[in-house]
Amino acid sequence: MIEIDNVRKSFDTFEVLKGVSMTVDKGEVVSVIGGSGSGKSTMLMCINGLEPIDSGKITVDGVEVHAKGTDLNKLRRNIGIVFQQWNAFPHLTVLENTTLALRKVLGKSKAEADEIAIKQLNHVGLGDKLKVYPSKLSGGQQQRMAIARALAMEPKYMLFDEVTSALDPQLVGEVLDTMRLLANEGMTMIVVTHEMAFAREVSNRVAFFKDGLIHEIGSPSQLFENPERAETADFLKSVL
Repeated sequence: MIEIDNVRKSFDTFEVLKGVSMTVDKGEVVSVIGGSGSGKSTMLMCINGLEPIDSGKITVDGVEVHAKGTDLNKLRRNIGIVFQQWNAFPHLTVLENTTLALRKVLGKSKAEADEIAIKQLNHVGLGDKLKVYPSKLSGGQQQRMAIARALAMEPKYMLFDEVTSALDPQLVGEVLDTMRLLANEGMTMIVVTHEMAFAREVSNRVAFFKDGLIHEIGSPSQLFENPERAETADFLKSVL
């Protein structure tokens, strides 16, 4: 379980998270929607320990992420994160990009790392691209490689930060299909997304972010069809 309890986070004098609280249970898919700059991506980076928090508490499987004695490198092995930009190493092949953390962080042998990486690349439909360099992949393929790279670490949780926002419309579907596959397999996921159809179809719950707060969280049917807050209704009206 991921537990976020009254988390606040500022950059200089600008408060980005203003007391965010949320829980995500094992096997659950929670989509996070809202306008740009509302704090959604910052929340993901705080969950993964990439950004410190000012107050509050985030725990993952009972381990407090920002506690002084927490081994963040160990914790992050259980929390995969995929960003808008896939950040591949251009001089490495798809297979080499996917095995790098396995060898350098987990200390796997080349043979073992290759076996794990090939399994995950097959998983996301890139088994025929092992020796290809990132520049030869489409944007959707590069993003699926980034997902395979995260899955290769065998995380318990996956965080997705607007992973389709930099893609051409015709490439969005293949990445969302990969995420649907993971959801159907029971992966616990927090998905920051502008893809409302995906949020409605795949999520167990949807959280609406505005001005650094979760204004409303509920089932997709409740939130999309009968939102309780006027702010939620206004946002949905503007994007649907």
